[in-house]
Amino acid sequence: MKQPTNLAGSQGQMASHLTATLSKIGWLIPGAIMALIVLAPIAYLFVSWTQIDQQLWQHLRETQLLRLIANTFILVGGVAVLSAIVGVSLAWLTALCDFPGRKWLDWALILPLAIPAYVFAFVVLGIFDFGGPVQHWLSILWPDYRVTDARSTGALILVMTSVLYPYVYLLTRNIFLMQGRAAFDVARSLGATPLQAVMRVGLPMAKPGIVAGISLIMMETLADFGAVSVFNYDTFTTAIYKSWISMFSLATASQLASLLLLFVVSAILVERTTRGAGRIQQKSSRTDRFRLRGFAAFAALSWCFLIFFAAFVSPLLQLLSWALGLVGPGFGLTLVFFGENTIRLVQNTFVLALISSILIVSVALLMNLASRFGGGGQVFSEISGLGYAIPGSVLAVGIVSVSSHLDSIFSNSASDAALVVGLWGLIFAYLIRFFRPANSPIASAMQRLTPELGESAQSLGVSKLRIAASIYIPLLSPGVFAALLLVMIDVMKEMPATLMLRPFGWDTLATQIYNFTSEGEWQRAAVPALILVAVSCLPVIMLIRQSRTSNR
Repeated sequence: MKQPTNLAGSQGQMASHLTATLSKIGWLIPGAIMALIVLAPIAYLFVSWTQIDQQLWQHLRETQLLRLIANTFILVGGVAVLSAIVGVSLAWLTALCDFPGRKWLDWALILPLAIPAYVFAFVVLGIFDFGGPVQHWLSILWPDYRVTDARSTGALILVMTSVLYPYVYLLTRNIFLMQGRAAFDVARSLGATPLQAVMRVGLPMAKPGIVAGISLIMMETLADFGAVSVFNYDTFTTAIYKSWISMFSLATASQLASLLLLFVVSAILVERTTRGAGRIQQKSSRTDRFRLRGFAAFAALSWCFLIFFAAFVSPLLQLLSWALGLVGPGFGLTLVFFGENTIRLVQNTFVLALISSILIVSVALLMNLASRFGGGGQVFSEISGLGYAIPGSVLAVGIVSVSSHLDSIFSNSASDAALVVGLWGLIFAYLIRFFRPANSPIASAMQRLTPELGESAQSLGVSKLRIAASIYIPLLSPGVFAALLLVMIDVMKEMPATLMLRPFGWDTLATQIYNFTSEGEWQRAAVPALILVAVSCLPVIMLIRQSRTSNR
């Protein structure tokens, strides 16, 4: 009589295991779909190797390939190292030291994040290149002065560092604020000098933030097209664009892009390997800072203000000077900034950024919740993050090519091309391109939440959807908000993909800047550049407020 009971129990256990397995598989579906969306244009890049232009590749090998590799390594390495030095030093001073001006410099040093690299690039050339005010005055002061070209590798590294160091600064500063000065006091009590305490305690403690920030900077530098093209500095991105536009070889451009992905994979692997060595402790109960006096306070203030002035104030002053010189002060400038065309550009830019950022952050949040409930999913997350370093122009071509192939399968006409061109195609490009900066803050916030939070509620019979809505999403809201702001900034500043996929007549501030700078009209580009910086400052200011609130 016991055998049917045992059989029923065995069948019940099998059904329970099957349900659990299906549930885990179901939670992996969002990540799998996102990974497929990213892999589709990437697969197109590698499929292009079936059509090799022998003559063009021979020309590249003989004239450019080694220089492209060397230039890319030099630029990425230089920007990464200099950004780490600037970002960590500023984070240390503002988070753990007290000196005059620290309170406003604490948030002001984040503002350069709102300036696109291509805007800063043409501003620097306008100031220091031929005919600029610097060389003009030097030629007056020294009659024997020889005019030099400002388009140097070092100048480009400084330009990229000026707009990208806030990634390291933000992430490292948050870790320093969480730790406080207690660990450094212990190191000093054991006989360590201030420098030894920083090197042996501070840097290892901040390694997760430093590595995460440098990883974002490296991928942003690898994918940059605007700044390097302004400086006429040949990298893989410029070679991709020239192969596509000038040499009319989309296959060669795609093949160069596939090589660029090797750099991206290397950066991700380095980040994964190195970040694991760091460890973030709980927030310290001691919030007092090292009080700097005398020369130390003056040096700290000078260093922080120098970075802020060079990276944010000086480009804004130059843009404003060009704008005033173009239309004059007063009513003329008002018409330019608040004219019908300008309002339309701002509206298009903001609407596009808002819609895209909500979609991208929602996908990232769903994937992180699915990974927590179902387990695994890390591979899908890493694959989805590869799109961050794909140049926008190549990504646009990949999306159009994949969609055209799908249209040819499901339709006998090309009339359905509207499926991917226009705003929907542009939003898909943003989804692939900016998933990683949206996922990083949410994933970091999720790692700080112990699994026991959801397991305790689940043991009481609460559904996973209710757990997500009542527990995880409220606790993840600071990370979600930070991700939303970061993505909005990136979307507003994105230029190549917007140029390629936007609907006819749907101009944004970034495309208008490109239209002027491509014709060498830097003065006319100053007005949309100023507006873009001002609009980008809004989410940056909100990010600053959120960061200050979360660290109280």
